[in-house]
Amino acid sequence: MVNERFFYAGEWQDPLATESFDVHDPASGERIGKIPLAGHEDIDRAVQAARQAVPVWASMHADERARIIHKAADLIVTRIDEIAELLTREQGKPVSGSRKEIEFGIEVLRYYAQEGRCVYGSLRPSMSTGIKSIVSYQPLGVVAAIVPWNYPVDIYCWKIGAALAAGCPIVVKPPHETPFAIGKVVECFEEAGLPPGVLANLPGTGPVAGAALAKHPGVDAISATASVAAGQDIMRNAAGNLKRLSLELGGHSPFIVLPDADIEEAASAAMRRSFSNMGQICIAVNRILVHQAVHKRFIEALTELTTAIELGHGMEPGVEYGPALNQSVIERTQRHIKDALAKGGKLITGGDHAQLAGLEKGFFFRPTLIDKAPLNSLPMTEETYGPLAAIHSCDCEKTLLDNANSLPYGLAAYVFSRDLERAWDIADQLEFGAVGVNINDTTELQAPFGGWKLSGIGSELGPEGLHAFLQPKHVKVRVRRRV
Repeated sequence: MVNERFFYAGEWQDPLATESFDVHDPASGERIGKIPLAGHEDIDRAVQAARQAVPVWASMHADERARIIHKAADLIVTRIDEIAELLTREQGKPVSGSRKEIEFGIEVLRYYAQEGRCVYGSLRPSMSTGIKSIVSYQPLGVVAAIVPWNYPVDIYCWKIGAALAAGCPIVVKPPHETPFAIGKVVECFEEAGLPPGVLANLPGTGPVAGAALAKHPGVDAISATASVAAGQDIMRNAAGNLKRLSLELGGHSPFIVLPDADIEEAASAAMRRSFSNMGQICIAVNRILVHQAVHKRFIEALTELTTAIELGHGMEPGVEYGPALNQSVIERTQRHIKDALAKGGKLITGGDHAQLAGLEKGFFFRPTLIDKAPLNSLPMTEETYGPLAAIHSCDCEKTLLDNANSLPYGLAAYVFSRDLERAWDIADQLEFGAVGVNINDTTELQAPFGGWKLSGIGSELGPEGLHAFLQPKHVKVRVRRRV
C-alpha cells in the first residue's frame, strides 16, 4: 500500500490542490498509484507549520535530535525490503540497486545524527585586551529541499539528514515521478517521534511546487538537485529574500584513459558508470576521452562488456540493468545518437529499443556506444542522462585534458592511469568538484559532493553538508578586570 497524501504539521493531509499524477512501473507499464500534486496553498501551509516548529527543533539538544534520527534510521532498516521493492517498481532500477541506495541513505542519516552533536564554537583572539570574541553556529531556519527521481531515497536522506541534524525544519518536494518509497521513509520519521512541523513532504512539479518553495518568504534556504535550467530558475525565484542556496545541477562527466591505463579495469569502470541506472546519474560517464595509443584495445574491451548487458524487470533475481524511467529519456537518447551519427560518429552497439517478452510496454533501450563522436555532437556537449556513451580519441594528453575542461559543467571527472603521479597531475588540472582516479565513483560519505561552474553551488555530504544549514554568530564581550 502506498500513501497518496501530503505530510505536514505532523499529520498526513488531504491535498488542497486538485492536480494529480499517475505513477507507473517503467518496466511493465503497470499503474502503481496516483499522487496528488502540491499547489501554492499546500506549500504555504507546510511552510507555516515549519516556521512554528523552528523554536522547538532548533532549541532541542543535539543529542535528542540525534536520537530521533537514529530511531528513524532503525525503522527504515526493518522495512528496507518493502521500501526497496517499491522503489524498484516506481523507478525501474534493479532491487539490488534499490537496497544499496537505501542502505547508503541510512548511513547518511546516522552520520549526520552524530555530526550534528559535534558542532562547536570557538573563542577567537581579539585585537584589544579585555575583549572576548565568541563564535557559535546556529540553525539557519526553515529549509526547502527539491529531490530528483533518479536516486530519490538516497538524495532525500542527504538533504533531510543534514538539515534535521543542524536543527532546521525542512519542507521537501519529492519527485512526483517516484514519490512512494520516500513516503515510506517519512512514515519512519513520523513514528520516530519527530515534532509536528519539523518535516513536510509534498510531491509536486518544479514549475508549481518547486517555484512556490523557492519564492516563499518563509523559507530561509533551499537545497535542490536538478537540471541546470531548473537551478537557474530556483536562483531567480529565491532572490526575493536572498535564500541561501545549495544547488547540485547537471553534469557532463569526462572519462580520460591515458596510454598506461589498465585497459580491462578502465573499460569495466566506464561500462558500469555509463550504464548503471541506465545512465540516469548526474555523475554518469557521458564522454570517454581515450588516448589514440590504446583506443582500439579499449573499444574492444568496452564493446564486449556492453554487448553482454542483459536487461530485465528489476524485481527479477539476478537482473542488474532495468528500464529507463520514461519515454522522454529514450527520446533524448535517440536525439543524441542521431546527431552524433549525422556528424560522423560510428555506432558500435545498441541504439534501439529492447523488446522483452511480457514487458512490451516497458521503457527498455539497449546500452549504446558511439565511437569517433565529434566534439560538437550532442552527446559530447549535452548531458544525455540516458544509456549512451560517446568515445573520442586523440594522441595528445594535453588535448585530452583541454577537451575534458572545455564544457561549462564541472561535477565529476575520471582519469585512469597506472602512473599515480601522472594521474594526480591531470586530476589537479581538471575543473570539477570531484575527480575519480582509477575509480568510477566520486561519492564519499565524509567528503563534500558538489559541482563547479554550471554544475552547482555549495556541497552536500561531509561536514560541509551540515554547515550548509548553519550560520555563524559572533558575540563580542567586554570583560573588565575585577582583581
